Amino acid sequence: MELPWHRRLGSFGILSSSQKNAPHKEELPRNAAHAVALRGTHLRATLILDRPSRFCGRAFPDGPEPALKNADTCMNEIIRRNNVHITGNGPITMVFAHGFGCDQAMWRSIAPSFRDRFRVVLFDLVGAGNSDLSAWDEARYGSLEGYASDLLEVIAASSAGPVVHVGHSVSATIAMLAANKKPEQFAANLMIAPSPSFINDGEYVGGFERADIDDLLQSLDSNYLGWSSTMAPVIMGSPDQPQLAEELTNSLCRTDPTIARHFAKVTFLSDHRLNLCDVTTPSLIVQSDEDLLAPVSVGEYMHDKMRGSTLTIVKNVGHCPHMSVPETCVAAMNAFLQRQGI
Repeated sequence: MELPWHRRLGSFGILSSSQKNAPHKEELPRNAAHAVALRGTHLRATLILDRPSRFCGRAFPDGPEPALKNADTCMNEIIRRNNVHITGNGPITMVFAHGFGCDQAMWRSIAPSFRDRFRVVLFDLVGAGNSDLSAWDEARYGSLEGYASDLLEVIAASSAGPVVHVGHSVSATIAMLAANKKPEQFAANLMIAPSPSFINDGEYVGGFERADIDDLLQSLDSNYLGWSSTMAPVIMGSPDQPQLAEELTNSLCRTDPTIARHFAKVTFLSDHRLNLCDVTTPSLIVQSDEDLLAPVSVGEYMHDKMRGSTLTIVKNVGHCPHMSVPETCVAAMNAFLQRQGI
């Protein structure tokens, strides 16, 4: 019989009683002005006004729309909004996007491995890290589509050609949505511990019953800091590296509680399984063999639905293999990129 989520945590040995490798199945970052100088002529028109209620990625009041800002100004605003940092000098751009409760620092063990071959772009989702919190809007970020629009803007502002995107957890789904909308902007999509839906549904095993998620979100609403301290070790796993769980706890606790609660609901209640069949971007799925949030069955389901995808299951306990077993992730990424001729 399936145990409630808070009892299953103990069964993984992560909390106290109280509480497959499958076949195909820092240098200083450049500043915003430099990025704009590099990419100023490549800003797409859709970036300047991506929908009637947005202006250069920011909301404006009802009424007549203001005159469009120039491309450099828009790119500056986007780069500042998402705290974009660019390193490396390769011919292809690799964009890294963090997961829930994290920021771009979580890529420190992965990103340096690619700086000699790629321009590496790191950024924070709006509401996370050192992003511009004033840019957060409850309506815009009421679904993952809002974050996907942001990602397309970041790519347009930082790259002249299609990018290799590396996304952890929910950002892997965000990138899938963005790539489905603008496939010409993506050369490859590398998905670390992705999940299109966390909720079990018939034969689909997402990891949680809906009641589990409701309990989890209720706990978050009632005591965010306590929830963060409890959930960080569960999300991170890797009990032999407790410093990683502590780092994630601190990152969660630094996040604005209102934004974190909203993003958690959007993340854990989203269901993007139907979008998997629309994927045309070459995609790598990296799944841990023991992940409470995204079990192996999720990776197998995605691989089955995504045409031409590659599934690699790595030996790791937890939802953050890019932090707990970075060398293994880098090897999987390099093998995939080599097969793609990138």
